[in-house]
Amino acid sequence: MFRNTMPRYEVLSEDAMATLDGGWRRLMSEVGVEFMDERALDLFRKAGQKVEGNAVFLDPDFVLEQVAKAPAEFDLQARNPDNNVHIGGDAMAFSAVYGPPFVREGDVRRDGTMDDFRNFARLAQGFSVLDSAGGVVTEPNDAPLDSRHLDMTYALQTLTDKVYMGNVVSGVNAADTIAMTEILFGSREAIEETPALISLINCNSPLRWDDRMLEAQFEYTSANQPVVLTPFIMMGAMSPVTIPAALVQQITEALSGIALSQLIRPGAPVVFGSFLTNIDMQSGSPTFGTPESGIGLLCTGQIARHFNLPFRTGGGLTSSQVPDAQAGYEALMTLMPTFLAGANWVMHSAGWLEGGLVAGFEKFVIDAQLVEMLQHEFTPMEIDEASLAFDAHQEVGHGGHFLGAMHTMERFRTCFYRPFLNSSDNYERWMRNGAKDTATRAGEIYKKRLEEYEAPPIDDAIREELEAYVTRRRAELGD
Repeated sequence: MFRNTMPRYEVLSEDAMATLDGGWRRLMSEVGVEFMDERALDLFRKAGQKVEGNAVFLDPDFVLEQVAKAPAEFDLQARNPDNNVHIGGDAMAFSAVYGPPFVREGDVRRDGTMDDFRNFARLAQGFSVLDSAGGVVTEPNDAPLDSRHLDMTYALQTLTDKVYMGNVVSGVNAADTIAMTEILFGSREAIEETPALISLINCNSPLRWDDRMLEAQFEYTSANQPVVLTPFIMMGAMSPVTIPAALVQQITEALSGIALSQLIRPGAPVVFGSFLTNIDMQSGSPTFGTPESGIGLLCTGQIARHFNLPFRTGGGLTSSQVPDAQAGYEALMTLMPTFLAGANWVMHSAGWLEGGLVAGFEKFVIDAQLVEMLQHEFTPMEIDEASLAFDAHQEVGHGGHFLGAMHTMERFRTCFYRPFLNSSDNYERWMRNGAKDTATRAGEIYKKRLEEYEAPPIDDAIREELEAYVTRRRAELGD
């Protein structure tokens, strides 16, 4: 996995941080946060917090006491130990797109299928810059709704040997995911000692945690599996239009969810989540890769570090319907601040199109290229006597060229990063090779990667036990 040791880009002054601090304290204590689960309300009551209906009016100092119990860093184990990841500090883990109901393949936009889901998992396995295929890479609409989580989890467990995300549609789905993970890793004790799942718990912004998300949070946190507590904020719709107001709301929502996890199981791993963008004030449509979302992302990193928490934000986000220039520059507008902020868990790193409605195969490849290039750019260079190349100047002299110099010949294979997607051919060669644009080349690459895919080995007994569990649970769920 990638370690980002570059300095963090921090945009908030001490005065700004103090103003935000006063804002979230007031919002949390005077307006409160709704929790649509009686168990959560009962935990807050017993902890001495004011509860009226489903609204909890939280004491900010109490919340900070709870937040301080969460680890600043933790490990996630993968089926293949070489693919274990660290969450927090200077570590950055990258996961594929999450949640789209539709798929784009070339010129075709259609419902996602289970075959698409499996193919995205295979691609994630093959791209080394991705630490995880994620969770719902696309919604397999051809699989039964009540049991598709079983097939998705099984695919992630067998087609990849990387870390994966847990299903959060309901408490039942979360419990199934945990049970299957216990099978994969040998026992409940094994995954409680070192977590093997990470799961997205979205806030129903503004200021409400809904029952289904909370059911899943109770399951995962009780099992000591990390949850990414993420406000879902589109400025102008789910929050006020100003970035400071959105940040205050984000802090309130995230910290309240984190406090609940610590009440469920003190010391349970959590991630400060952020999904912050704005809407188009003319059409009301969500927009991505905007300057506002980039600023909010940079602020989020600074805020999460202030609370000594690992954080999730960023990705290759775009509003574009196809993998075109807009998709590329909007993705970079989000990925660059992701690196500058040093996000620890990066969802939607590859494949996001059309505001998250579509998982694109070509876009998956383009984003993987972007992430790989940024990882190289954010790797500090070594400066030593050899890299200063004084001997090359002595050899070439004035007015010469360095193509044939010994220093060049010794290093030409590795001296520069070579992208796998880009074309730097001259015009004539590019025309002879078919005049292919980026999307066309990306399409050829993903198809070739799928042809070359080799499934990582898995113990036959474990596979059989997983298959038996899926079969039994599918029958119990009525599918």
